[in-house]
Amino acid sequence: MRIDKYLWAVRLFKSRNAASIACKKGYVQIASQNVKPSREIYVSDKISVRKNQLVKQLYVLDLPKSRVGAKLVSQYCKDTTDEETIALHKAVSENQRLSRVSGTGRPSKKDRRDLEDFLEEDT
Repeated sequence: MRIDKYLWAVRLFKSRNAASIACKKGYVQIASQNVKPSREIYVSDKISVRKNQLVKQLYVLDLPKSRVGAKLVSQYCKDTTDEETIALHKAVSENQRLSRVSGTGRPSKKDRRDLEDFLEEDT
């Protein structure tokens, strides 16, 4: 099975095109080597996928015939990513979310509506 099709089938990417682009950009590796989207994978391969600044390590258990449901993904691959790496990624993303000072940057939908209500009151 092609690597792009496998990554799509185990729900790591929303589309085969997204999986293919990730392969072309060098975000997908097997045995520490970048792979093309057409690379065949086999049972017991170890895949490394970089997505959202997190490098996920996957171990191929079986090859699905087509895209599988979320509950069945564990039958086809095992996530061997370190718990420390996942915890660090969650901590960094939470810190980034909390560090944004309210009122700075692009206004949110609520901010925009409040501003429009304020301006309509003046007229």
